[in-house]
Amino acid sequence: MARNTHTVSGDFDLTMDELRVVARYVVRHAEDVLSVFEQAVPDDPRPRAAIDAAWVFIGGANRSRLQRVTSFDAHRAARSAPSEAARLAARSAGDAASAAYLHPIAQVGQVGHVLRACASAARIGEMEAGGDPAIGGALLERSRQRASPVLIDVLCRYPPATGGSSRVARLMRALDHSLRQAADRLPGYTSASLADVRGKECAS
Repeated sequence: MARNTHTVSGDFDLTMDELRVVARYVVRHAEDVLSVFEQAVPDDPRPRAAIDAAWVFIGGANRSRLQRVTSFDAHRAARSAPSEAARLAARSAGDAASAAYLHPIAQVGQVGHVLRACASAARIGEMEAGGDPAIGGALLERSRQRASPVLIDVLCRYPPATGGSSRVARLMRALDHSLRQAADRLPGYTSASLADVRGKECAS
């Protein structure tokens, strides 16, 4: 399938292929915890539909009403979920679909669209382990390892995550800080060689 690579402009530019890298990162975390929602609410297909819509975009289709509608529906499913874990799982699915519409505006609120599903998956892991923060830390490390140079490059165009007293917010700030530190260690992060990395990853 031919890829739509046009650029979305705002305070900075984002290409469709960069958005697909972000969406792939988010959807992998959403898939990790989807079963938590489906076990709690087995007859509600909305979060899975959002994940499927994210993969349609990742696969090269234009972003469309499909991603918008399924994202809204998954977030509605989250609001009616019977537990915190199920709510976070459904919201992560909604975030996966909405990643196609990440705004190229240098506002800290956009960071949540990149990292909130990761932090939610870590929080769910903690809750399943009886509240063990070590599990959350281990899952954040997995998220850090999953983050590619292109993902980190996109993240660093936004201000660092701030605010929020919830455990998910604290986990998100920790991951955000870790990834920005990783950016400083990326070979060629500030040179033209990052463009080569970006091209190879977006084409994969």
